Amino acid sequence: MFTSQQLRQQLSSIHRKSYPAYKTLKGIYDFKHFLLSIDHVQGDPFASPSHLSVQVPAKIAAFPAFCFSAKNIRIAVQDYILRKFSQQLSIYNFKAKGSGKSGSISTSVCGQKVLERTACEISSDFVTVRFTVGFPANGRTINAFELEKILFEFLPSCVEKSLLYKNLSPKAVESVVFLAEDQEFLRQELKKRQLVAFVANHSILPRESGISQKPMKNAVPFQSPASLETEITLPHRGKIKGMAIPQGITLIAGGGYHGKSTLLTALEDGVYNHIAGDGREFVLTDSSAVKLRAEDGRFIKDVDISLFINDLPNGKDTHCFSTLDASGSTSQAAGIVEGMEAGSTLFLLDEDTSATNFMVRDGFMQQVISRDKEPITPFLERAPQLFSKAGISTILVAGSSGAFFHIADTVIQMDRYQALDITEKVKKLCSDYPLPPSSVPSFYMPSSKRVMSSTKKASYKDFKMKCHGKDSFSIGKDTVDLRYIEQLTDKEQTAALGELLRYAQEYLVDGKRTISEIISVLQNKIEKDGFSAFFGNSYIPCGLAVPRIQEIFSCFNRYRRP
Repeated sequence: MFTSQQLRQQLSSIHRKSYPAYKTLKGIYDFKHFLLSIDHVQGDPFASPSHLSVQVPAKIAAFPAFCFSAKNIRIAVQDYILRKFSQQLSIYNFKAKGSGKSGSISTSVCGQKVLERTACEISSDFVTVRFTVGFPANGRTINAFELEKILFEFLPSCVEKSLLYKNLSPKAVESVVFLAEDQEFLRQELKKRQLVAFVANHSILPRESGISQKPMKNAVPFQSPASLETEITLPHRGKIKGMAIPQGITLIAGGGYHGKSTLLTALEDGVYNHIAGDGREFVLTDSSAVKLRAEDGRFIKDVDISLFINDLPNGKDTHCFSTLDASGSTSQAAGIVEGMEAGSTLFLLDEDTSATNFMVRDGFMQQVISRDKEPITPFLERAPQLFSKAGISTILVAGSSGAFFHIADTVIQMDRYQALDITEKVKKLCSDYPLPPSSVPSFYMPSSKRVMSSTKKASYKDFKMKCHGKDSFSIGKDTVDLRYIEQLTDKEQTAALGELLRYAQEYLVDGKRTISEIISVLQNKIEKDGFSAFFGNSYIPCGLAVPRIQEIFSCFNRYRRP
């Protein structure tokens, strides 16, 4: 470890030298009130910015013990600190001048959801933040005086105003903790009351636009139907009322543009906690819920889809099915089985993004094409068994087929963004429109002992990971397409998935472990040591967010391995 004065002297000695001389700065420096670590130095002013981190000792940061008394509280407080730190950095972004990315200074940008990120960690020992800085240069000549300005003027100010409890609003921190405790309490109540979701009255479900997650202004506030309204008393907020969706099969119906998909999207996002002011703070869903859809062309490897698809004309075995180019129905069948393997107890589906022939076969079609000529057992016939035999509930948006009314335990109609409980009305009508008789094949739990095979990579380049935004990443020359994983909510989660798959390929895949076993090892490492477990002696980068286990399974299942 070096002193801050030694850093200042080193900066002075490399001023106007060639850019690679910046690499001599790598190390840890004591600034008395915090430790500055220069973890990685960029190769030139036009490359990705350098990675730095700051550690403030707990005694100096002085956050109360309740701020990290439980995992959900710690994550919420980390999120709050990170937002404050990011705001401070933005004030100084590009205030130092130079070529290329010179003077850039930033950290993770948080959205409306509360995620656990590597950009900020708090513990009983330290408050740690990670960020990037574009080391200044004129052309490719070091401008050390501009970097000195960043490290000795801008950064201490940001640390002072955002990482010390005494300079934050105690009331604001307390409200963050209280909201996190209320949200966790409500999630536990869902389990106790055998509910799969809760939508609080007055929630704002529509978003500002297709590219914004902020609440829509002047949107119609949500109001629960009286028959589904439930009151829950939270530890801090007190009594709260809203729509409680019970376990079983729930159908969301209604005309086009009346809010069906808006409600489903809110439920999809309800697996995450939201910040205050989002409008969906108390729209909470079973945390294991998975949104399923058809994915034409997706990769499938050794999945037992025989629960839904059997007796293919080409004789292909569906108990261990693989394809490089799945159809919509096959991909959706695989998605359901993979969701079961990931431990999901709630499936979310939208008729608009599902394969029609996978979801339902009407009576006329069954008359034309006999059962013994159709290899697909439609979801309509399996959904009741998924709940009764496997305890997996379904929430389904349907706008064209009335067949789903027959299997629904609860039917919600969206009418001009207002929710109506029409269950009793639908049950009376079902007798007038009976389903044709059908014999559903016996239900069984599909096999989940799929071994993950190695791609036999050896060199560093083979394991190099590059994230391409939220929708995909690559390892070596292999690209993993995640665009249809709709609950993947942040590009930092995608980057984290890339790192997890890279680590698994490099250290865990041995041709003997199953996907479930490998993911269990990864999950245990995250719980015990965070992402430090995956980087060894290297630095932990800013820009990773912990994904759910369901997204880890989804990622591994889409990796095109031998």
